Amino acid sequence: MDPIAEARRQWEHHGWADAAGGMSVVTTLVRANQIVTAMVEVALAPSGLSFARFEILRLLGFSRAGGLPMGKIGGRLQVHPASVTSAVKRLERDGLVRRRVDVTDSRVVLASITAHGREVVGRATDAVNAVFRRLDEEGVEIEDLTRLLNRIRWLAGDAVAGFE
Repeated sequence: MDPIAEARRQWEHHGWADAAGGMSVVTTLVRANQIVTAMVEVALAPSGLSFARFEILRLLGFSRAGGLPMGKIGGRLQVHPASVTSAVKRLERDGLVRRRVDVTDSRVVLASITAHGREVVGRATDAVNAVFRRLDEEGVEIEDLTRLLNRIRWLAGDAVAGFE
C-alpha cells in the first residue's frame, strides 16, 4: 500500500478534496527529501562531512580566491548566519577552513578553504556527484522536476532564474 495515496484517499473521503492534492504534494516532497538526504549522507559519511558542511566547502572551493565573507556564505546558501558560524567553526576545528578578520573591514570575517579542505571536498564531491548521476540515470525527469520545484520557490518569494 502506498501510504501517501491512502492519505489522499482519506483526505478526499473526509471532505477535503480541494486540499488533497496539496497535501499529497507536500507529503511526497517531505518523503523524497528524506530519501535523497539519506543517499547524500551515506555518500558523505566517509569524508566526515554533513551536507551543510559540504556545501560550505564546495562554495569556498568554487570562489576565485578560495574564501568568502561569512555573510555572503549564508546568503548564497540561504542559511541563517548562526548556522554558518557553527558549521564554519567545525570546519575550522577539522583543519578544512581558516577564519580571519578582513584587513580592509574589521567587521567582516572571511572563511577560506585550506589545502586539506580542498582534498576532502574533492573526494566528497565525487561521492555526491555519484548520487546526483544515479538520480538522473534512474529516469527521473530532472529538468521537469527542477522547474516544478522552482515554481514553488518562486511563489514563496525566492529569486529564481526564469521566473522573473
